[in-house]
Amino acid sequence: MTHSIAILGASGYTGAELIRLIATHPSMRIAALSADRKAGLEMADVFPHLRHLDLPRLVKIEEIDFSGLDLVFCALPHATSQSVIKALPANVKVVDLSADFRLRDPDAYAKWYGKPHSAPDLQGDAVYGLTEFYRDRIRGARLVAGTGCNAATGQFALRPLIEQKVIDLDEIIIDLKAGTSGAGRSLKEHLLFSELFENVKGYSLGGTHRHLGEFDQEFSAIAGRPVQVQFTPHLIPATRGILVTAYVRGDAETVHKVLAAAYAQEAFVEVLPLGQAPAMKDVRGSNFVHIGVVGDRRPGRATVIATLDNLTKGSSGQAVQNANLMLGLDETTGLLAPPLYP
Repeated sequence: MTHSIAILGASGYTGAELIRLIATHPSMRIAALSADRKAGLEMADVFPHLRHLDLPRLVKIEEIDFSGLDLVFCALPHATSQSVIKALPANVKVVDLSADFRLRDPDAYAKWYGKPHSAPDLQGDAVYGLTEFYRDRIRGARLVAGTGCNAATGQFALRPLIEQKVIDLDEIIIDLKAGTSGAGRSLKEHLLFSELFENVKGYSLGGTHRHLGEFDQEFSAIAGRPVQVQFTPHLIPATRGILVTAYVRGDAETVHKVLAAAYAQEAFVEVLPLGQAPAMKDVRGSNFVHIGVVGDRRPGRATVIATLDNLTKGSSGQAVQNANLMLGLDETTGLLAPPLYP
């Protein structure tokens, strides 16, 4: 059976990545693509690397007939998805790639995003889209909220350790390096080539990054008490990829055993042998996560390093993985292509 899908916001990076993945998916057909400012254009005019594909012309959302669609991917800007999803037919399944439904608490959303949520009834029903930990709920969901790419990387490194209580919850430091595509495609001065090339810089410092709302929500729920991590993200002169270096107080061998056991049956998560560290390029363009654990010279301390591609496993690949479950497909369908190298 082939499922008809639409991609709203197809002119952005995550929209293009969805098209790249779904183009070879055996059970999904792209029936509609929307854009705002680029409505009326062919995808080849927006993303020449997709020129060989037979794709629908970009249209406005209101021009799409949703009646024959099985699932919609929303790759829209933050704060836009709320009103759009609220207006969609109730029988259409939705995977949202924005931040609009990631936080379950309306007060938490208002705190981190600076405005009240306009669809609180849907906010409470949305299932958090970190597939490896929420797959049972995702299967029966109508609305799945994709995670933040930074938040996903940190959670892959730390969730099992918090759950198994093998690290000190009050001494977690997350140092993150991210490629520039995570900031989207719109023009921003600090992302200009001459600003970022041969440069690395921190941003959203001092606990102001919005993905901290996800860390707070998820880590505290697992621990059964408030958990607040220290988090510093950095932009690096790379297009794709995220690498988290998490410093924890805990025995390195125990930390490694817990992570290896937690992900032993996961198709997309690879835990490296103890003492080995992954690199961003090892997962580029793929739906895979690589995790390494290294002991410190001081006993009782460990470094956990996790990496994923922010556009694939951190966003669009994760979205397809969730959609597979929602449509009754094997969750790995269309996602097992190996990483691009070099």
